[in-house]
Amino acid sequence: MNIVGRKEEMKELQRIYDSGSSEFVVVYGRRRVGKTYLIREFFHDDFVFYATGVARGNRTEQLAQFNSSLARYGDSEDQTAPENWFLAFGRLEKLVAKSRKQRKVIFLDELPWMDTPKSDFVKALEMFWNVWASARNDIVLIVCGSAASWMVGNVIRNRGGLHNRLTCKLKLNPFTLSETKEYLLSQKIKWDNLSIAECYMILGGIPYYLHLLDKSRSLAQNIDRLFFSESALLEDEFDNLYNSLFAKSEEYVRIVEALAKKKSGFSRDEIVARSGLSNGGGLTRKLDALEQCGFIRKYKAFGEVSYTFQLIDFFTLFYFQFVKGRNTVDSDTWQHLVATNSYKTWRGLAFEKLCFAHLPKIKSMLGISGVLTNTCSYYSSQAQVDMIIERADRAVTVCEMKCSDKPYALTKVEYEKIANRLSVLREYYRRKNIFFAMITSFGLVRNSYAINYVQNEIILDDLF
Repeated sequence: MNIVGRKEEMKELQRIYDSGSSEFVVVYGRRRVGKTYLIREFFHDDFVFYATGVARGNRTEQLAQFNSSLARYGDSEDQTAPENWFLAFGRLEKLVAKSRKQRKVIFLDELPWMDTPKSDFVKALEMFWNVWASARNDIVLIVCGSAASWMVGNVIRNRGGLHNRLTCKLKLNPFTLSETKEYLLSQKIKWDNLSIAECYMILGGIPYYLHLLDKSRSLAQNIDRLFFSESALLEDEFDNLYNSLFAKSEEYVRIVEALAKKKSGFSRDEIVARSGLSNGGGLTRKLDALEQCGFIRKYKAFGEVSYTFQLIDFFTLFYFQFVKGRNTVDSDTWQHLVATNSYKTWRGLAFEKLCFAHLPKIKSMLGISGVLTNTCSYYSSQAQVDMIIERADRAVTVCEMKCSDKPYALTKVEYEKIANRLSVLREYYRRKNIFFAMITSFGLVRNSYAINYVQNEIILDDLF
């Protein structure tokens, strides 16, 4: 198998395959994250049946595509497309029953596209599993889809016939830094860790985007080629991404565009004020869908009761910062931008989000992997702290993140700012010990401030 990473997911798929019982597996995650590739590679395309939904297809087109898949896998009983999904799944039952395979793997891809309005697709799927497949012991039914909100609402949290019927759910996340490096090496791309990290801060560890990189070019040249050249491969990706995931995608875009304005995010009321959307159940569903797809996170800021919503998708953040509204075509745009202050500001903020995305690695380097923790941020007129790790061992670790091209020199002025933040936090954490950690690209210059005041030091290489 030519699969990078995904070790835990493959262990779970192997367990499912070897179980000796019928299994109902849901695989979900954002577009381009590699869901279909994982399933097809793991099972070597050895399915008794495989079908995929038609993007923006109507009911007739979906059934016609399903019918073509039935014929491809040996159903010669009827060459005409079934009139409805109940008949379609009935023919699937007959097809699968003829198979002599010990384990009969059925893969239905892009399930949300199959569920067109008033098609009764979900009801037919329920009947197929509950009445026929679950009564056997040799079926592995895998359903997959990029529209995570649909997958969660209609399959994972289904309150009808599929309620509590799943035997396994796999959410596929973007690659980590180490997986990204492994993938790039498999593509003969040999960059240093800082270049890989910067690539991650733009493309977000999405396998499809990484696949587009040209090994003969530098990172900056690749970014120009993907986003800013006349034939930029990702020129329309933002619109395609949101249109493929969400109905009425413009409303979701208004939310993320509002959140892109502030690095720490906004409260629900602030989102309403800035997006112009109504504050009702519809907004709740949209925020939940964006969270399920991995575009935003909700968290409780230091001392707050209500949630703050923060944009965390690297691709979306990069798009709003540098791509949206750019009308000129210049194949050297990014190579020019890397010398500007806007680039330095973006890189500093993106590095902070990179650290949050690799919190387990940070906890491991701090020696607190086995300690129950809560991670939050603190923003006030008195101080701003990007990462506070509250620990169950009566301690708190405050992290400061700095991205630079060489070892970072902690100066007197910078340390006084940090000391003020720690002083504010000590007023709140009076009965806990506070530790100060710095996360940098290449470590700290060993001056008196670094030696005397920094208790823990983590470098970029540690996140790999």
